[in-house]
Amino acid sequence: MRIAIYGAGSLGTVLGAYLTKNGQPVELINRNRAHVEALNQQGAQISGTVSFTVPVTALLPEEMSGEYDIIFLMTKQLENRASARYLLPFLGRNGVLCTMQNGLPEPALMEILGEERVLGCTVAWGATLLGPGRAELTSAPDALSFGLGSFGAVDPEKLGQVKTVLEKMCPVDVEPNFAGVRWSKLLINAAFSGMSAVTGGTFGDAANDKASRRCVQRLIKECIDVAAASGIRIEPVQGKDIVRLLDYHSPLKRQLSFMIIPIAIKKHAALKASMLQDLEKGKLTEVGSINGAVCAAGRASGTPTPFNDTVVRLIHEMEQGTRSPGFQNLSEFPDGSV
Repeated sequence: MRIAIYGAGSLGTVLGAYLTKNGQPVELINRNRAHVEALNQQGAQISGTVSFTVPVTALLPEEMSGEYDIIFLMTKQLENRASARYLLPFLGRNGVLCTMQNGLPEPALMEILGEERVLGCTVAWGATLLGPGRAELTSAPDALSFGLGSFGAVDPEKLGQVKTVLEKMCPVDVEPNFAGVRWSKLLINAAFSGMSAVTGGTFGDAANDKASRRCVQRLIKECIDVAAASGIRIEPVQGKDIVRLLDYHSPLKRQLSFMIIPIAIKKHAALKASMLQDLEKGKLTEVGSINGAVCAAGRASGTPTPFNDTVVRLIHEMEQGTRSPGFQNLSEFPDGSV
């Protein structure tokens, strides 16, 4: 099979390094010329909770040619429709695109590529791009996993092929209720990535500070309530039923969920949200596709989302340069949050 990772930044560099190291050839494609040159000349240098360097093949988008059996999409969602149109000629007759993005990207991609050619994959680990050719894995090695599925009718054989490829890195769960899996990851990203970007800290910082944790808790609760109102059953994460653990309808359960939050995120405590990394680089973020997706689903189902609304507003202000990440932003959340 011929395989590409389109948008090989922090996560894509780590994935490409693991696949190559474990015998699966893959092309890493990125617009950053310095990053592509470093990957080709020095290999993918992975540090953090693991440490290894492996020679890889990297390309600029304009250097792509021929057809691929599998394209893993790992770009930001801001240009998803344009990316899908660009990649369409590179997908083989039976090729599939597997989006590994956050939020709910599949429906828009299916409109362009067809439902039978789009798979989705949730990524239960994090990484940071340290420089050209260098990425840091920020999640514990025993906490790495993928959740694979689709919103449409995809050939089971093709699903199995993608699963086999991804298992070169870590365990893969094929999820019948993939919409529920998407919402599991959306919940985590909305709460922890959202507060990481708002406060300027890691997931662990957002969970350990009690005032920030109150906001994390309310963001989680809003996601659970919106999913329930939308008829979505949120799936467990790595065997843990996050709804049972973190939802609450009484003061006692609310306190228990508050105490559980730092424990629940412990293995990913060092992770710094990609939204925060984008803000630090002066780039636009995916907040509209993450917290904004919760807000949109809340409006559609008649479920209020004041905390997610606040995260979207604050991060847009940061993008515009009128606000900076920091714990001082906690005062912007609705009364009673801190």
